[in-house]
Amino acid sequence: MANGKDGRKQLGSWGESLAASYLEGQGYQILQRNWRCPRGEIDLVMQAGATLVFVEVKTRRGQAMGTPEEGITPHKARKLLQLGLHYLYAHDLDEVDWRIDLVAVELDKHGKLLRCDHIPNAVMGW
Repeated sequence: MANGKDGRKQLGSWGESLAASYLEGQGYQILQRNWRCPRGEIDLVMQAGATLVFVEVKTRRGQAMGTPEEGITPHKARKLLQLGLHYLYAHDLDEVDWRIDLVAVELDKHGKLLRCDHIPNAVMGW
């Protein structure tokens, strides 16, 4: 993979595809990928039974940027909650159960997959 911004984008897209495939294997249905609005982007919008699941995917190669879980800062958590609410409003979804999950993808410095962990309810507070 390339270095710099293009390399990060390519790595992120690869991680999102891996996460989507993993969750589909767990019975989740993909509704949308990379849903965008003026406030930002939701990586994956999925359905798990009757629950709408917004999925943040964090992909890391090596430990220089910390673990994927460390990428969910308090600021990022607030932004994800706002994006989830905006999605519900934009799609006229009033009475729906929803949550925000994290898929943490970690590679070694050579690009070998070390783990792909799904963390339900990774962002809470509403």
